[in-house]
Amino acid sequence: MEETRELSKEISQAVISRLPRYFRYLGELKDEGVTRISSKELSDLMHVTASQIRQDFNQFGGFGQQGYGYNVEFLYDEIGNILGLNKTHHLILVGAGNLGQALVNYMNFKRRGFLFRGIFDKNPALYGKKIRDIEVQPMENMEQFVKENNIDIAVLTIPKTSAVEVAGILSNCGIRGIWNFAHCDLNVPPHIQVENVHLSESLMKLSFLLKNEELE
Repeated sequence: MEETRELSKEISQAVISRLPRYFRYLGELKDEGVTRISSKELSDLMHVTASQIRQDFNQFGGFGQQGYGYNVEFLYDEIGNILGLNKTHHLILVGAGNLGQALVNYMNFKRRGFLFRGIFDKNPALYGKKIRDIEVQPMENMEQFVKENNIDIAVLTIPKTSAVEVAGILSNCGIRGIWNFAHCDLNVPPHIQVENVHLSESLMKLSFLLKNEELE
């Protein structure tokens, strides 16, 4: 079996942002029993130019053969490895409101190897409540729990006034990544990766697109 490819150069954020989409489409093709696909056929499905697809894959050494195309299952597995989906990630949720509960209940995360291990909130009324068999705990327990349970990702679904303080605590207890839904930018050490999901900004972008469509 081929080993995971080493990245010999810095990959652009644009390419990285397209990898999960490639992975999703290839997974659907694999489930449909498709074994081989050309860059042109993948282009028609994804509305990304065939040239762009080839350029993206060449960033990782290329995966196809001239005149043959791509082996769907092999390409799916390779992109999964590049995305780090060949290992299990242990998560905690900070903020057990409606959004947080919806994320914990989303089963596709578990299928991809993202496992929620702990849930924390500052509301005493939620302590002991179970979300997918995980009990909500007080915030005071979070730091020790992270250290003892090999947690590498924290998911923040809390107000921005609390997010900065919580990120500071997490920075000192071994967290490697933060998935931030709080409406603020976090100042954390460079060894911690932060992915911001600002829902209102995404909705405002959609509003802009609708407005400009009306003006055409």
